[in-house]
Amino acid sequence: MSPENAIDIGREAIMMMLMASAPILVTGLIVGLLTGIFQAVTQIHEQAISFIPKIVAVVLVVSLLLPWIINKLVQYSTDLISGIPTTL
Repeated sequence: MSPENAIDIGREAIMMMLMASAPILVTGLIVGLLTGIFQAVTQIHEQAISFIPKIVAVVLVVSLLLPWIINKLVQYSTDLISGIPTTL
């Protein structure tokens, strides 16, 4: 395996990780920002107000996007395994 092939495989792995995790992380970030603004405006500093909406939103996004994420990961794994004979 040449160094170029190893770099390409690593780059593809990082891109797949970012594509799979980005919707979940962005959802947590947006909900956290909105709850932070709400807490600053109302001056309510309860931990449950910031924690529970994030958990609910992340679980909802994961449940909606799980088939897509699994499909992408299976496709990546299939491509990676089928490319083994050509990289040796």
